Amino acid sequence: MSSQTPVAEAAPDLPVPAPPKGLRGHPWLTLFSVAIGVMMVALDGTIVAIANPAIKQDLGASLADVQWITNGYMLALAIALITAGKLGDRFGHRQTFLIGILGFAAASAAIGFSGEVALVITFRVLQGLFGALLMPAALGLLRATFPAEKLNMAIGIWGMVIGASTAGGPIVGGLLVEHVNWQSVFFINVPVGVLALVLGLVILKDHRAENAPRSFDIPGIVLLSGAMFCLIWPLIKAGEWHWDSMKTWGFLIASVVLFALFALLESKVRAPLIPLRMFRSLPLTAGTVLMVLMAFAFMGGLFFVTFYLQNVHGMTPVDSGLHLLPLTGMMIVGSPLAGALITKFGPRIPLVGGMVLTAVAMYGMSGLDTGTGTGLMSLWFALLGLGLAPVMVGATEVIVGNAPLELSGVAGGLQQAAMQVGGSLGTAVLGAVMASRVDSDLPDNWRSAGLPPVPPAQSSQLSDAVSAGIAPIPKGTPPEFAQKITSVAHDTFVSGMAQAFTVACGVAVLAAVVAFFTKRGANAEAGAGVGHI
Repeated sequence: MSSQTPVAEAAPDLPVPAPPKGLRGHPWLTLFSVAIGVMMVALDGTIVAIANPAIKQDLGASLADVQWITNGYMLALAIALITAGKLGDRFGHRQTFLIGILGFAAASAAIGFSGEVALVITFRVLQGLFGALLMPAALGLLRATFPAEKLNMAIGIWGMVIGASTAGGPIVGGLLVEHVNWQSVFFINVPVGVLALVLGLVILKDHRAENAPRSFDIPGIVLLSGAMFCLIWPLIKAGEWHWDSMKTWGFLIASVVLFALFALLESKVRAPLIPLRMFRSLPLTAGTVLMVLMAFAFMGGLFFVTFYLQNVHGMTPVDSGLHLLPLTGMMIVGSPLAGALITKFGPRIPLVGGMVLTAVAMYGMSGLDTGTGTGLMSLWFALLGLGLAPVMVGATEVIVGNAPLELSGVAGGLQQAAMQVGGSLGTAVLGAVMASRVDSDLPDNWRSAGLPPVPPAQSSQLSDAVSAGIAPIPKGTPPEFAQKITSVAHDTFVSGMAQAFTVACGVAVLAAVVAFFTKRGANAEAGAGVGHI
């Protein structure tokens, strides 16, 4: 860390941390312990999508039920993250992490034993709530345990675990569903959770700042939770409701109103949930915006890649996951390296460079077509992973390192909430870009291929199918017409995907500009060893 950070002068009475003795409180063992729990939550974000068709068939669930299995988890996680971070600041991150591990594993087991889809949805919501306890607590523990000069490396490995787990979800899920059953996707969390719990009890040491918050802003929690729900829910439902729907805009307007009321309340109460003074730090604000934009481009773009690989190229979920290994591999390799670079040079240069590489990768992916080979795909996927790695690490350090130690949990929750909002926004907006392009191109492409006219009542269903890369071929269609339908559907999908990736490229360029306003965390020096309890 820079010798010019102001914290050294601001807190001369802070005790000098003694080197850890034994297992408890050891920084690298702490990282290993929290990484096991974080891996479980990150994996669950994508692994369950592979199991949804099997759950639908086994439990006789409707499409809406299956959507709720995913949406219930996402909503609970996004809504609770900042409040969960505050709980960690108040009661200690070790306690909230262990409770999160125990609850997440128990909810996972309950899902596996559930025989009704309503129970599956209920326990998925609980999974999201307990997962929200885990993620900010993990960052709070790392911030408090690691010395400043090694914090970036620790966050780099932490980001590597999240990236690898998220990208590896489809592979693991595909193998489990194919060779065991859908319940195994959830049961696997039980032994992992037990291991994380045992390691946590033995290794983790509670760290709490002297001026940690002692009270709760209950009205603030209610307003923020309502605002987050009204923001995330219409983004999740945008594909079904469409952007011109009164329901969509009603929720979004309600979200703006609730966020405004929340900001007004936070400026008045004595112990706010999120002290607005945090955002007086330009680097922290820039880091939060950067995280939203990065997640917008990455998660929104990756949403179409899975459709492209499986529906256009005809790959199985496992094969499509294997084709994404260049992305995962570069994130695994790049995250610790990014941590070392950020420690040496500060976050600004690696963050700007990372978003530029991400923009180049997105531009390259806009050129993918129905005949693109594995080599070219792997090149763009690898470049994307190399670009994302320093952003995952650097933006996290900027947010957490520029927040006061007593608000490290809130900062961790803010970082994760920014990712959730960005990912949901990216999927919704890029999905709308895709749908608009498909609606524009499909009728002309259909007529040009000499296919018979589609009844008006079926045109919407046709567009929806093509937007996912599916060729809707009715039973009994002659082979020559089936081939034409497939060609039109895939070419139209690729055209829409190209436009979506072009927009994602523009967002990545904007994120590179925002990255210029980041700098090393001014409060990171107040980390390891402070306020041990």
